[in-house]
Amino acid sequence: MTTPTDRHTDRPGTVPAADRRFHYGWVIVAVGFLIIFACIGLARYAYTMLLPSMQAGLGLSYDRMGFIGTGNFCGYLLSVILAPRLIRRFRPRAVISGGLALITLAMPAMGLSSGFAAPFALYALVGMGTGFANIPTMVLIGHWFRSDRRGTAAGLMIAGNGAAIVLAGVLVPRLNGIFGANGWRAGWLLLGCVALGVAVLSAWLVRNHPSDMGHEPLGRSAALAPEDLVPHERPGDGMLLMRLGLLYLAFGATFMIYGTFIVTTMVREFGFSEARAGLYWSWAGFFSCFSGVVFGALSDRIGRRHGLALVFAVQSTAYLIAGTKPGGVGLVVSIVLYGLAVFAIPAIMAAAVGDYLGAPRAAGAFATVTIFFAMGQTLGPALAGMIGKAAGSFSGAYLLAASITVCALLFALFLPRPEDTTTPHRAQ
Repeated sequence: MTTPTDRHTDRPGTVPAADRRFHYGWVIVAVGFLIIFACIGLARYAYTMLLPSMQAGLGLSYDRMGFIGTGNFCGYLLSVILAPRLIRRFRPRAVISGGLALITLAMPAMGLSSGFAAPFALYALVGMGTGFANIPTMVLIGHWFRSDRRGTAAGLMIAGNGAAIVLAGVLVPRLNGIFGANGWRAGWLLLGCVALGVAVLSAWLVRNHPSDMGHEPLGRSAALAPEDLVPHERPGDGMLLMRLGLLYLAFGATFMIYGTFIVTTMVREFGFSEARAGLYWSWAGFFSCFSGVVFGALSDRIGRRHGLALVFAVQSTAYLIAGTKPGGVGLVVSIVLYGLAVFAIPAIMAAAVGDYLGAPRAAGAFATVTIFFAMGQTLGPALAGMIGKAAGSFSGAYLLAASITVCALLFALFLPRPEDTTTPHRAQ
């Protein structure tokens, strides 16, 4: 995507990136890694590890635990709608700090809660904080990096998710071993403390724009033709955006079905210890560190539609293996495949909306498809929880996820090539 920052040459008081040995943009990437680590990795994916002991401690059924996960995504969906307006009014740094502050307060409160209503409401607040921290963090990429560096910067930031999954997979079983039935409560309290540290660090180090530090955006400055700077409304763009949104919805629903309940499946259905399940889940986190960068770069070579189809093929295989109740080796294969593909779709989708809709409309288009994504991840865990309660197993939920991603694979293959659209947009 190309932002107005790409059109600047020299601002008063700025020093071109090439004249500096170190660019502060890499500090933004490092802090962004930690923000994603906290606001998504810990706040969302740690729930997968905490769910079995939390379910036992609260005495809730599968469907109610699924609804608690849905509460988180409802909060996230609301934040997706509100965040663009808040970013325009208060700037990214302030919105990030507010989101992390909300997470810092709500996660420890989760550890002190009981029943169903309180965890549901608190996890919804965590979801709101996640969106308010995550969305402006990704906006910073457009401010600090020109188009030729944004993919690398985004991939490095998103790797924070994988690091958090690895941490949760190792930490939560140890806390359960130390604190017994109250291990999940200690987990939420400790994760809240980690989020507090990230909140303080981000408030100190994040800057809204390179000019705040006397920098230009990092990357090659490309001259743009006048028509590249003007949004073009074209016949069929609305339908194309709908098609991309449906693909993103399919991803949102299915990756959270697996991501929410796979640890519970290992513990409840396969009889794994929490330590062993945590080890396997940490493997998913390790491999996920590479998913966005690898598949994003691959889609640059083979095209967005084939890149999307390939990722959905990998995900379909992972879900199908899990749904057929494999042995331990098969489950490991499923988890590794899930990790390899789990964060690839967002990276490719961010590039695809720019390819199809053009740079001037990319930001608004991505916000629109993100609403579809948020709807999908809101519905997926709730539906899977109901299936798990009715059947006493999540096999049906995983097979449903596989069916959805197979349909998405075929749907992706029928996307048009960007150059075949009515008014082609040059890649930015």
